[in-house]
Amino acid sequence: MHTALVVLLVIVCILLIGVVLLQSGKSAGLSGSIAGGAEQLFGKQKARGAELWLHRFTIGLVVLFFILTIAIGYFANN
Repeated sequence: MHTALVVLLVIVCILLIGVVLLQSGKSAGLSGSIAGGAEQLFGKQKARGAELWLHRFTIGLVVLFFILTIAIGYFANN
């Protein structure tokens, strides 16, 4: 069980790295960091199509990553 979870965790990690690298940057430079945070805070989301799909897929992979990590920790102690 432990080995299967570790293999699945490695696959999820590789997918997560790939999906994060495929995403475009939200803002560029210092001016983008100042204005970009305010735009995201007040709901100006311009994500459409592939960007929206990548964002949702990233969230799913992160949740799966944490679940697998907690499960591996639980089974390692027992």
